[in-house]
Amino acid sequence: MDKQRLIALLRGINVGRAKRVAMADLRKVLSDMGYGDVRTLLNSGNVVFDCNAADAADSAARIEEALVLKLGVPAKVTVIEAAQLAEIVNENSLQEVASDHSRLLVAVLNRPDEDRGKLEPLARQSWQPEAFALGRHAAYIWCPDGVLTSRAAAAMGKALGDAVTSRNWSTISKLHAMANN
Repeated sequence: MDKQRLIALLRGINVGRAKRVAMADLRKVLSDMGYGDVRTLLNSGNVVFDCNAADAADSAARIEEALVLKLGVPAKVTVIEAAQLAEIVNENSLQEVASDHSRLLVAVLNRPDEDRGKLEPLARQSWQPEAFALGRHAAYIWCPDGVLTSRAAAAMGKALGDAVTSRNWSTISKLHAMANN
């Protein structure tokens, strides 16, 4: 069978005291589900894994269910293909603007066609000194004063609610490197 490299991004785990998940437990859950070469990055729910191409489409729902059943943790899961992650990296038009990669936010869209429509008005606004850009699979937000004080990040959150998960540029870059090894 054809194998496919996927990246799972779990929303809201290991933030504060709620939804605590050990990465070793997360790797075991995915391995027990039949996924191969399961690797995690950091302690915030970033997983690179291989699966049969036929199983790729429903992997997010399967992982969400397994998190609840095996670990007792409900979390939204976004799964993208390695090729989509490469596009996200290549489409980032804010790399040159961002002087601190920990403050360059990449919001990976769960439903790109629908979500883009909600975000296009934000992409047309001026956010100085912040910046907002939109790609096919992600939105990019430069938050020079930090994510928590970002007007653009708040506006995106209001537009999409929990239908999006974000990582900083440093994490996205590391995931991209992992997905290609």
